[in-house]
Amino acid sequence: MTFSQALLRRPAATMVAGITTAALGLPDYQLALAQHHQYDLALQAAGLTTTVLEALPDFPDSVFVEDCAVLAGSLAVLTRPGAGSRRGEELAIRAALEGIFSQVLQIEAPATLDGGDICQIDDHFLLGVSARTDRAGAEALAALLTEKGFSSEPVDITSWSGILHLKSAINYLGDGMLLVDERLARHPAIARYECILVPQQEAYAANSLRVNDRVLVPAGFSLTQKKISQAGLRTVSLNMSEFQKLDGGLSCLSLRW
Repeated sequence: MTFSQALLRRPAATMVAGITTAALGLPDYQLALAQHHQYDLALQAAGLTTTVLEALPDFPDSVFVEDCAVLAGSLAVLTRPGAGSRRGEELAIRAALEGIFSQVLQIEAPATLDGGDICQIDDHFLLGVSARTDRAGAEALAALLTEKGFSSEPVDITSWSGILHLKSAINYLGDGMLLVDERLARHPAIARYECILVPQQEAYAANSLRVNDRVLVPAGFSLTQKKISQAGLRTVSLNMSEFQKLDGGLSCLSLRW
């Protein structure tokens, strides 16, 4: 898939109050701003035109815009975040999407859905069922995708501890190749693809991001970066330390189309 556009949101100073299970300490806001800027520049270097929305101080986790919407062709689906403190972020992004996508729909209560649980593989979608996305949310999205000609299937990750979202553990690298946390390698939804396995000690690096001719990889995970390079893909290393402290990864920081 070739991307030409990306939508980001500037981190708010309140990000220090964001939801986390990482136990890595509080993020350094100024360092987070610098890392976010480098991420923006990396997307631009990959050929994308980026739009950076203003920070939302009332929503400490709002920098993670991927959770707010799922994009599929001309359709944008606003989510209903699984964390109550994040509900409202999706409404704040609606105006930006309505100016671009011909159809903007929304997951309705009581279903929950986080965009970080949705992994697109060409015209097929893996729909993570997790602590943030319930089965009703996955089924509601599946119905909307079917209407647009896309196929999908659920992937229940609730039994794997330490995996917040599906895309914390599985990401598409193009050409039928997946980057996969080794713990999920035998899942039947994964087995038919060529997989690059991420060792458990580098599990955070499973959230690497293919953007056109390159793969953005979090800095400090040399084994995973080497495996991706050996598969013939160009890699770009980015420091993500302050977002890792909030359970956030490279894909979380943008919506791409």
